[in-house]
Amino acid sequence: MLSDSESRVHLLDVRWALGDPDGPQHYLDGHIPGAVFVDLETELADPPSPARGRHPLPELAHLQKCARSWGLRSGDPVVVYDATGGMAAARAWWLLRWAGVANVRILDGGLPAWERAGGELATGGESDPAPGDVVLTPNNLPVTDADGAANWPGALLDARAGERYRGETEPVDPRAGHIPGAISAPTAENLRADGTFKSPEELRARFANLDSGDVAVYCGSGVTAAHEIAALAVAGIDATLYPGSWSQWSNDPKRPVATD
Repeated sequence: MLSDSESRVHLLDVRWALGDPDGPQHYLDGHIPGAVFVDLETELADPPSPARGRHPLPELAHLQKCARSWGLRSGDPVVVYDATGGMAAARAWWLLRWAGVANVRILDGGLPAWERAGGELATGGESDPAPGDVVLTPNNLPVTDADGAANWPGALLDARAGERYRGETEPVDPRAGHIPGAISAPTAENLRADGTFKSPEELRARFANLDSGDVAVYCGSGVTAAHEIAALAVAGIDATLYPGSWSQWSNDPKRPVATD
C-alpha cells in the first residue's frame, strides 16, 4: 500500500525541444495518466533578452504561481519527464530544487521508457488539478553569472554539442565558440542509446578527469546544462549552473570567445 505522500506524487510533463514548439500537442496526443503539462518557455523561464539569455530563470512569484497551478503541495514528491532523455525535464528538476522543493525526481528514460515498460497513455487534456499550496524560496542550489563564469576557479563545463563548442556551427546564438577555459562535455554523452542515464560508475568515469574543486556548467540557454548537473549528481559531484549560458555570453561584445 502506498503511503499518503507516495499517493500524492505529482507528475509533470515537460516536453520541449529546441525548434519544436509542439509540446502541448504532443501532450494531448499521449501522456502519462494524471500528468500536468508544463510549458518550459513560459513557466520555467522569463521572457528572453540579449542581456539575460534565451531562458532566464523565472521570477520566484511567477514560478510559485505556476507550481500551485500544477497542484504542487508542500512536502509532496514530484516526478518530471519528457521524451528526450530528460533534456527538458531536468530544467524543472533543477529549478524546483533551486526553489526549495526537496523531493523532485526525473523519470529515467522519460515517456519512451514508460511505454517500453507497458505503461498506458492518456490522450486529450486532464482535469485541472486542485490548486496547490507550495511555498517556494530561492537560491537552494548554487548559480553563477557571466563574471563568475569568466573567473571560475574550478572546471567550467560546456554541455553543448562538440561542434558548437568548437565554433564550427552556431544555429541559434550570435557568435560561435565557447567561453575561454571551458571544457567540452556534451550532454548527450550522459545517456545510453535508449535515452536512460548511464550508470553511476559510467558517469563517474566520464567525469573522472575533472580537477578537484568547484564545477560549473553552461549550455546554450541554461536548459540542458541542468541535465549535466543531474548527471554529475548521479556521479556524486555537486555543480553550479550558469543560467545565462552561451545565449547571454555571446550577446555581450565585451566577452571573449574561444574556438580552440
